[in-house]
Amino acid sequence: MATIYEIARAAGVSPSTVARALRGSGYVSPDKRALIQKLAREMGYVPNHAARSLKSKRSQKVLFLIPDIYNPFYFRMIKGATEVLEEHQYFPVLCHTKGDPALEMKMLSNLQQGFGDGMIFVSFDFNPKNTAAVNASGCPVVLTNNYQSPDGRDAFDCVFVDTFDGIRMAAQHFISRGFTRIGYIGGNIATQTGRERFSGFQHALQQNHIAADQRLFKVGDFTMESGRRAMQELIDQRTIPQALVVANDLMAIGAMRVCKEQGIHIPGDLAIIGMDNSDLAQFLDLSSIQMCEEEIGRNAARLLMERIENPKLEKRTIRLQPSLALRKTSEAGEAPAG
Repeated sequence: MATIYEIARAAGVSPSTVARALRGSGYVSPDKRALIQKLAREMGYVPNHAARSLKSKRSQKVLFLIPDIYNPFYFRMIKGATEVLEEHQYFPVLCHTKGDPALEMKMLSNLQQGFGDGMIFVSFDFNPKNTAAVNASGCPVVLTNNYQSPDGRDAFDCVFVDTFDGIRMAAQHFISRGFTRIGYIGGNIATQTGRERFSGFQHALQQNHIAADQRLFKVGDFTMESGRRAMQELIDQRTIPQALVVANDLMAIGAMRVCKEQGIHIPGDLAIIGMDNSDLAQFLDLSSIQMCEEEIGRNAARLLMERIENPKLEKRTIRLQPSLALRKTSEAGEAPAG
């Protein structure tokens, strides 16, 4: 494996000229640049990333924290972010936090120790302890949740899709079709994600003067199995709603599987809308809420790259608007009796 000194001797130029030509910055005549790059390929030159990082004081890596590596919702987000990071010669380091606050804080500590130049935090819970830790880190961080700082002094940027409005639109769609007994399967409302989505559902009911029936509301953990359990509870307690809004596609698919096993027809007996508009939802004709995952990833990466280059930028927040993707599972023209 050749060094820049060996390439310099072969090209008859100085090592600094070789470094500029291979780095792509600084002046080198077009003929010399072409010759140096040709010799580098022929001689098997490989850039020394460790040395370059030591000189620039940058790792060229971004820590990308996701809570559930099995959830396809995050795949498109990672794809969108990676496209932008590659343009800046950065690459993501995927960190599976399992939604564990202790592990999230450990990753933040790793960032402070130089394991990455910045962090994209997915499904972060904005409790006082977590926000204080991110602010105190002094590192470039972008969060993919909605957060409005009480004092405006937070040091992180946010990009988010309005899940409150997404769930509200799904519930409103059913209400506009004449449904009054509408169920909901969502996450734990003690968390930011669970709280926002359930608030959107409640808002739709309140705006339309529909009484909330607590028996129709079930808590899951955004996995398919938790959707199965929640649907089975509704069946066991004989409180199957006319329509069901589910806070992600995996739980909605779990609920649909139980319905199929129990002979409950969708949408004839029960209409369903999920959330994420995943490939699975499209394959199964599941109505869902489009969540702009790739756009979240692209915007998060852009904000982070700008923050790395200019740490003194003002805090920025980008809001993305969801939309309904209606398919077979919510097709029923009239609300069924019940």
